[in-house]
Amino acid sequence: MFKKSIIGILAIGLIAISCSDDDDSGNVVTESNLTLNLNGLEDLGSGYLYEGWVIVNGSPVSTGTFSVNSTGELSSTTFSVNTETLNAATAFVLSIEPDPDPDPAPAPTKLLRGEFGTGNAANTAMVGLGPVGDFANAAGTFFLRAPTDEDVPNGAPNNMNDQYGVWFGTPGMPPSPNLTLPALTGWKYEGWVVGDNGPLSTGTFSSFDVSDDNAGDPNGFSETVFDGPPLPGEDFFRNAPMGVTFPLDIRNRMVIISVEPDPDNSPAPFVLKPLVGTAGTDTAPTAYDFGLNAASFPTGSVTR
Repeated sequence: MFKKSIIGILAIGLIAISCSDDDDSGNVVTESNLTLNLNGLEDLGSGYLYEGWVIVNGSPVSTGTFSVNSTGELSSTTFSVNTETLNAATAFVLSIEPDPDPDPAPAPTKLLRGEFGTGNAANTAMVGLGPVGDFANAAGTFFLRAPTDEDVPNGAPNNMNDQYGVWFGTPGMPPSPNLTLPALTGWKYEGWVVGDNGPLSTGTFSSFDVSDDNAGDPNGFSETVFDGPPLPGEDFFRNAPMGVTFPLDIRNRMVIISVEPDPDNSPAPFVLKPLVGTAGTDTAPTAYDFGLNAASFPTGSVTR
């Protein structure tokens, strides 16, 4: 009788274990790999990381963070993501996040986006600059003039030193804006002149018909005799960086407009440089064209 009781207890235990395994098997969470194949990203320096997101039912789900070294190599290209979440994703987004990051939501500095398609394309998203803006028609001109060093007001005859300044727009009395660039969220534009020792900033800006953020800055490069025009730009007369000689002759130099994260932790231009041009030898009223520099845009794909 005692043996029969033990056998009965063991049988009940086996049934219980069997039921428990069945219950657990219904709650097993599986994960799948998300693989990034991205080119053209750059080192963000200290304090920032890239973070991937998949969009599920309109909401972002983080796929993890990574850094990029000075040669453009990603610290990680494969990320483990909940299979159900990954299969339900309709898009992939790449953002730039502070590190450490106090906010679990994506930052406004969203850099790349790609849509998961249907059929043969269902598992691969080709990424592009959609979150930043559409630069297909990016254009504009710049001209050489040094209005902050005028010897008389209102743009009258000047010191004949217009080769020391660059401004973005159409020259005139007054000059007018003409940049064709998308409005930005989480980013700012920044102008640059490539000097003998590297790029020099002309200031950051979000609007094309007002002075940029350098205007009135006591540490800026422009003179203070007169205000500059209601355009982004800079004269190069004072506060020269170490190793640089001012005034700086802009003639025959490369002029660039970049897109910068906001806030920006680097004094150098970011990888996105949609407009690039080269100044000639003539000052205003001659204007020089910017060309679209799509080669600076990161590219690649994301596969699930």
